Amino acid sequence: MSPKTSARLNLQGSPGAPAPDLPPGQSPPREGGTGRSLRTASLAAGSGLLGVIVLSVFSIVVLGGLGTPGDVPRATQALAGSGDLFRWGVLSLFLVAVLDVIVAAALLELFRPVNRAVSTLAAWFRTAYAAVFLVAISQLVGALPLSGDTGQVAERIRAFDDIWHAGLILFGIHLMLIGYLTYRSAFAPRIIGILLVVAGLGYLTDSFGVVLIPDYPVSIAQFTFVGEAALMCWLLIKGRRVSVRTPGT
Repeated sequence: MSPKTSARLNLQGSPGAPAPDLPPGQSPPREGGTGRSLRTASLAAGSGLLGVIVLSVFSIVVLGGLGTPGDVPRATQALAGSGDLFRWGVLSLFLVAVLDVIVAAALLELFRPVNRAVSTLAAWFRTAYAAVFLVAISQLVGALPLSGDTGQVAERIRAFDDIWHAGLILFGIHLMLIGYLTYRSAFAPRIIGILLVVAGLGYLTDSFGVVLIPDYPVSIAQFTFVGEAALMCWLLIKGRRVSVRTPGT
């Protein structure tokens, strides 16, 4: 069978599912079987996403709801009330940025067989977001020595919020690209791809809303994040069983 014909075959021979965009000579990914296993990439991405969620929730609690509408006064009070706890919250955000880079690399490895160009672009968007996020976190680090000056602290926290939401535009695009790759793959549920695109649109809407609308009052992303959670669960439970058939297997 020629590579071109093989690329047209559907996962496990099921009719009706479109073949993903594959490099010449490579067959669609499938669960089980022989070939190059994507177990490591799936577990790395899934574990990284789990860590991002846990650390993000911790930082939100510790930093007084930072990142939600009307959070500046609460975050200022959190720093004034417990500087040490605030430092732990900032450290957790730093670890989130590091995990974002790891997740970007793992998802690149996972979805490279689907479309190399799009998966690479998605990885760069998440990496760029992590870099912008680190710049935003530096504003919080700068606020630590100013705990006695609530006005300066509030300015630093507002700067963090503005920079972070601008960076979330990059993150939203990343999610939409990963959603496309998930939808086009022959091994992941299409519904997860759709939910990821919706999640990406939620981040884009919130980011542009914060930048363009004074006192933007809502957070759409807190309702559209389901796709991220679904992807994490799939990666940890099912994705580790995926392998890519290579020529000769």
